[in-house]
Amino acid sequence: MNSATRVGAYVVGLAVVFGGAAGIGKAVGPVGASVETASHEGGGHGEDTGAGGGHGGGHGEAASHAPGGLQVSEDGYTLVPYRTTLTPGKKTDFRFTVNGPDGKPVTGFKPLHGKRLHLIVARRDLSGFQHLHPTEAGGVWTVPVTLPKAGVYRFFTDVQPEGAQRQLTLGIDITAPGELRPAPLPEPEQVAKVDGYEVRLAGGLTPGKSTELTLSVSKDGEPVTDLEPYLEAYGHLVALRQGDLAYLHVHPDGEPGDGETKPGPGITFFAEAPSSGAYRLYLDFKHGGKVRTAEFTVHAGDAGAPVQEPEHEEPGHDDRPHTH
Repeated sequence: MNSATRVGAYVVGLAVVFGGAAGIGKAVGPVGASVETASHEGGGHGEDTGAGGGHGGGHGEAASHAPGGLQVSEDGYTLVPYRTTLTPGKKTDFRFTVNGPDGKPVTGFKPLHGKRLHLIVARRDLSGFQHLHPTEAGGVWTVPVTLPKAGVYRFFTDVQPEGAQRQLTLGIDITAPGELRPAPLPEPEQVAKVDGYEVRLAGGLTPGKSTELTLSVSKDGEPVTDLEPYLEAYGHLVALRQGDLAYLHVHPDGEPGDGETKPGPGITFFAEAPSSGAYRLYLDFKHGGKVRTAEFTVHAGDAGAPVQEPEHEEPGHDDRPHTH
């Protein structure tokens, strides 16, 4: 894009399908793998993480599902927002439902890492990451959201409705109208700094192959050895692919209280990139009673040229659910 582009688009997520590879051990399955594939075929342990991978899996073959977050509707379940535009810089109660195969809002959900639904938000230039937890009443989910700048944001829901065969990551675009100045993707670096903490990344991503990623947390030059559990883990890692924002949600090897996993400084993950490209990694960790996010850019194979978004006209909006 040029330096200043008028944003007024409701951009529908790209339904790009690429093949997954084999399961990758006990931390995650391949992008798009089913819960059954990621965590049951190999006789692993722990709870499932679904569309992005399984927490406690085996080495079964990947199911033929699209990568997480590229579709607004999957397996008969649909993400239905009450509105598709939000005013940038203004806190707004964002409301949505997850409708079932019968077209009605679902009210029964299985807990996933301590929550019945996780909402992940990122602008399409991979900035503005947020990890939120809405509340539900009568099938309607509500969460206060502030989109800091103009742009098109992808909203992802990690959820497993009761009756669904696997965890689903549904995604939809929400627009914050205004003058957009896209942020360039930061260059790859091994150390990220946030709130006085340093997080060092060891390892990388290889297309179609399981790789180990270890993120080590330090503060004031000293390793942090008392990380606090956050959503039943010492760290949560989300990866988004540049261009279509294909979504990968992974969890660390081990969990608090298992007698083996130490509370820092290192948090180890296993992840598999489904293709070459540039990925943005977001690590949530908790220390001193506060959750912080460290961000990294990682290239898998040949990252290629950045993908730019086309210009679109802005549609009108109201405060009623938008069906698809």
